[in-house]
Amino acid sequence: MTQQGVRWTADQVLALAPDAPSQKAGSKLGIAGPWSRAGSSGEGAVWGLCKGSGSKPYQTVIDTADVAGPAYKCSCPSRKFPCKHALGLLLLWSGEEDGRAAVPDGEEPPDWAREWLAARHDKAEAKRSSPPAGPAAAGDPDAARKRAERRAERVTAGATELERRLSDLLRGGMAAAEQAGYGLWEETAARMVDAQAPGFATRVRELGAIPGSGPGWPARLLEECALLHLLTSGWLRRDELPAALAATVRSRTGLPASAQGRPLRDTWQVLAQYDTADNKLTTRRIWLHGERSGHTALLLSYGAAGRAPALALPVGLALDAELLPHAADPASRQLRADLGEQFTAPCPTTGHPPGIPPAEAAVRYGEALRDDPWLESWPVTLGRVVPVPNGDTGWQLADPDSDLALPIASPAATRSGLWRLVALSGGAPLTVFGECGHRGFTPLAAWPYDGAETVRL
Repeated sequence: MTQQGVRWTADQVLALAPDAPSQKAGSKLGIAGPWSRAGSSGEGAVWGLCKGSGSKPYQTVIDTADVAGPAYKCSCPSRKFPCKHALGLLLLWSGEEDGRAAVPDGEEPPDWAREWLAARHDKAEAKRSSPPAGPAAAGDPDAARKRAERRAERVTAGATELERRLSDLLRGGMAAAEQAGYGLWEETAARMVDAQAPGFATRVRELGAIPGSGPGWPARLLEECALLHLLTSGWLRRDELPAALAATVRSRTGLPASAQGRPLRDTWQVLAQYDTADNKLTTRRIWLHGERSGHTALLLSYGAAGRAPALALPVGLALDAELLPHAADPASRQLRADLGEQFTAPCPTTGHPPGIPPAEAAVRYGEALRDDPWLESWPVTLGRVVPVPNGDTGWQLADPDSDLALPIASPAATRSGLWRLVALSGGAPLTVFGECGHRGFTPLAAWPYDGAETVRL
């Protein structure tokens, strides 16, 4: 994308889709039939006219070289970004016909595409040339401190109430939780939202789904109640905790955190990207690996329910950029970061992170859990592992040089990605990136051993 002729793969294009129906619809448009006057500038701009149901074709233009991520413009009425026409055009652009690029390079964009691209360029130039915001733009620090104090008081009141409700639940017995139904949990969660403690609210809603969820649910409910009690107790005694643990408690409670570490510049490989959604919010997680630093980082992006988050980085690409860590201490286990200045557009990666055996992966998760008892999983890259059946209970990633293995988490075992992983292996070792947690290992990306092309799972 930064050089003429460097194009994405179909997997990298489909990774941008906001949902599965968009992937399917975009795939149908990834052929030459519906397109006319398609072209590419060779510098990241791609455009074309797509035949629709009306008399006028849809005008679609994409800027793939923008360092802030690909941008799209289409005259269709879709509210999805990218729409199916943008996905179809990118798929056409990524492919070949008769050994030649399906969308030719070195073309001059039509007026409607040129105007949009020029407007984006002018806006970017104005942003770069504008002076940085001064201290006055940050607002009144005294007012900010008072707002923080008022919120802390509300959260403390919520934590105190939640402690009382957990005590009532334990005194009444676990059986009462099943009889009460989900309404009790939802009402408690609403109270935590009022207390401005969204972390408490999320965990309470998760508790409500446990009763009646299958054999052993009372034990699972008791375990999650204990973790919630630990969190509320940590908040109420946060002034007595070490600074790092106190920061973890604040984060788990739901207080906003901002970047506070020094910018870290590296060539960041995009290892994985996936979305989770509830009825209010779509959360996108993007995992990055620094080629020089060896650091793993997590970017979070959010979108309103039913809409994809704005940030999208295709898996298998790498970008020269600065990340702004949320931890001031470089040795901290805090992986979250914000994307800072980007110096080039993403380009295909030429390698993958070094892998570790399953035994070491379990140790790393345990060490991270020691620092953050509420941690669900920890990112690791497994080296030289083979996906094999685990009896009648699912699948596992086994180390062929030992008798050790990590079970694949059951939700992942039902996805089509598992079968892609098995097919990619063919019985041979792989390098696999994923999340290692108490439910097992969730594979997110893989590479043939000694291979460089990333396969998104």
